[in-house]
Amino acid sequence: MPVKHSHPLEHSPTLRSWQSWGLALAVMAALTLAVAPAVWAQTSPTPAPAAKAEDASKLDRSDRKMLEDLAQANMAEVDAGKMALEKAQSAEVKKFAQQMVDDHGSSLADVQALARAKNVTLPDGPGAMAKTKAMALKALSGNMFDKEYAKRAGVGDHESTVKLLQKVQKDAKDSDLKALAGKMLPAVEHHLDMAKQLAASTTSAKS
Repeated sequence: MPVKHSHPLEHSPTLRSWQSWGLALAVMAALTLAVAPAVWAQTSPTPAPAAKAEDASKLDRSDRKMLEDLAQANMAEVDAGKMALEKAQSAEVKKFAQQMVDDHGSSLADVQALARAKNVTLPDGPGAMAKTKAMALKALSGNMFDKEYAKRAGVGDHESTVKLLQKVQKDAKDSDLKALAGKMLPAVEHHLDMAKQLAASTTSAKS
């Protein structure tokens, strides 16, 4: 049987040195691949403007949402009141509508002032549900409009706003937001009482 002779370089220090160096390079390459995602994450693009705006706000997420809801509730009442001033048949309904425009316009200004102080960007109009209700109301006329305005914008919306203000008083963390809700609540409760009386009178009125 022929005798296998080892190559002289197999046991040379130079070859062993190159083999060790190659192994080190392989380990370094593996570590680089493993660390790359973390490095990339640290150097990822800056947050979107919305995130920056959120960070700049002086209110937490739940307080911001309640402030936005208050703004939209007042916007909806002002818009509905303006519509009633144009379409209502009853002088009593028109009088109520004018008060809603005035009072809720003033409350909206208070909400907007607080939003500016707290670096909160408010919606530019009522919510989707309020817009849907407004479209349905706009399609009516005469005594039917008066009835539905008193029932929906008058009683229904003010009941919702009373509940919202009570929630803000109970759950808001910001003291200024709580104070604003406390300021608004008595007027909205008074509006609700007025709206119930108005709904009763429009229901009994002849078309």
